[in-house]
Amino acid sequence: MRATLRYEEVRDRARGAFLGLAIGDALGAPVEFMTSGEIKAKYGLLKEIVGGGWLRLKPGQVTDDTDMALCIARAVVSSRGWDLTAIAQHFARWLKSKPVDVGDTCRRGIRDFMLKGQLETPYNEWDGGNGAVMRLLPVAILTAGDDELLREYAVAQARITHNHLLSDAACVWLGKLVQLCFDSASKSRLRRELETLLGEHPQFKFDPYRGLASGYVVDTMQTVFHHFFRGKDFESCLVGTVNQGGDADTTGAIVGALAGAYYGEESIPQRWRKKMDKNLMNEITRLAEELLRLSPYGRGVTG
Repeated sequence: MRATLRYEEVRDRARGAFLGLAIGDALGAPVEFMTSGEIKAKYGLLKEIVGGGWLRLKPGQVTDDTDMALCIARAVVSSRGWDLTAIAQHFARWLKSKPVDVGDTCRRGIRDFMLKGQLETPYNEWDGGNGAVMRLLPVAILTAGDDELLREYAVAQARITHNHLLSDAACVWLGKLVQLCFDSASKSRLRRELETLLGEHPQFKFDPYRGLASGYVVDTMQTVFHHFFRGKDFESCLVGTVNQGGDADTTGAIVGALAGAYYGEESIPQRWRKKMDKNLMNEITRLAEELLRLSPYGRGVTG
């Protein structure tokens, strides 16, 4: 009975993380590339999912952050396990569908797979963007219960498009933090874990916070960490992050995933969930549950 209740709690956090990713993406996308001052002048404090922005989105519409995470989740669930080629094939089908937005580094890596069958892009010192970490969440759910698998899969999916040490580190450590949230870790425990990353890669230090929220993975993660650890609940984590501006759909998606894992599905405001496409929300919930069942943790409980 205790194991069943514990599994249900982890499942709630996994669903909250995936829903939080999509909602953070939709909340932040309209203010992508705006400065915090421009956001304040237009919205005061952006707290609602409004649509618009440079992509002219409908309220609740998501971008490449959610789309690419869905590609990974769908590939894994349909394959009933890890299959890097299947993930790349899902990326390719998505790119061919002419998505509303796709980053240049992601586009180049996916096209190289399409043209050459390449599953690992060569190292490039300029590929320190956030396009790999933004889609990492399904890997964190799939590898719950196995740190080595997390590291292996996080880096493998990243290098389809991004081969950069800091991108690798951000993927692995976001996965670690999400999985600690699954274990009901406190924020002080998460901060202690993060100190290890900061010791290995001091570039990610976020105190004092520099206020940069660009697509550079260091700026992205500093923004996410700053607002996650300052936030008192799911909503305040997201609102603080997206009002920073910059690459707000991606910082919103990442902090939404982390805060969703920490606070759980029930913490997500209903007014935001109602703005989202119902079919998308249902699919995300189903995929989160399927990924968890396929994980080492899930197999240990349900097998």
